[in-house]
Amino acid sequence: MTSRETVKILEHPKVFQEDAMTEGNLYQVGSGFAVAVSIRSPVKETGNEDAILLAPVEDHVKILAVADGVGGHASGAKASQKAAQVFKENIKKLNDASELRSEILHAFEAANEAVLNLGVGAATTFSLVEIHGETLQSYHVGDSLTLLVGQRGKVKFQSIAHSPVGYGMEAGLLNEREALEHEERHLVSNILGSKDMRIDVGPKVKMAAKDTLLICSDGVYDNLRLQELVELIRKGSLTSIAQEMIQKINSRMNEIREGQPSKPDDFTFILFRQSS
Repeated sequence: MTSRETVKILEHPKVFQEDAMTEGNLYQVGSGFAVAVSIRSPVKETGNEDAILLAPVEDHVKILAVADGVGGHASGAKASQKAAQVFKENIKKLNDASELRSEILHAFEAANEAVLNLGVGAATTFSLVEIHGETLQSYHVGDSLTLLVGQRGKVKFQSIAHSPVGYGMEAGLLNEREALEHEERHLVSNILGSKDMRIDVGPKVKMAAKDTLLICSDGVYDNLRLQELVELIRKGSLTSIAQEMIQKINSRMNEIREGQPSKPDDFTFILFRQSS
């Protein structure tokens, strides 16, 4: 953060959807700083189906999450908003941060039930990161990405997409280029809004002061390769990184070039760093 940047202080959990999030506003979330961006696909006339949750719990404890309403399912926007609201309300009721893990797992179950109860076949992915001081842990359902990168470009954590293509990459059956060009890259095998929903809980990972955390929908990584993302987010101010990401993603979506990924979609991301 620089002295010229305007910071909005969040004192309570907040869900963002259909807000003015196209420029990357900077928020203080407890003892850290986050930029939140969510932009509608350039080729659709319906609303943005993604949602963001920024939730300070205590000064050194916070929750960050991205929900991506599943395209092709009815009411994707309702599903992502409903899921984010369920998490927000559960976190607001929390009295002891030491119980946060169990509350997160309970909220996943409650959110899944709430989305199922919409009764319209709605579904959403949900990727959440819990940060306790210098330690973070990810929880996710679906194919949104959680990525922790050091200032020198070391990938300290990367989530596995719950999709046939994601599992193919993890098994070494597909490389990144093959995955980006795969005809089934849009398929998701685990979602909120399914009776078979399962929660992927990642390991506890130490987050250094200059590390950058990225949580994003597939609209980001379908248009920027992993190494591009790593290079973009590893250094620089969060707001300048966000602006460059927006410009590059929009450019890829609007102009198809040989050898470059391009897939128009809603795209949503959170960038986060600890206060130094």
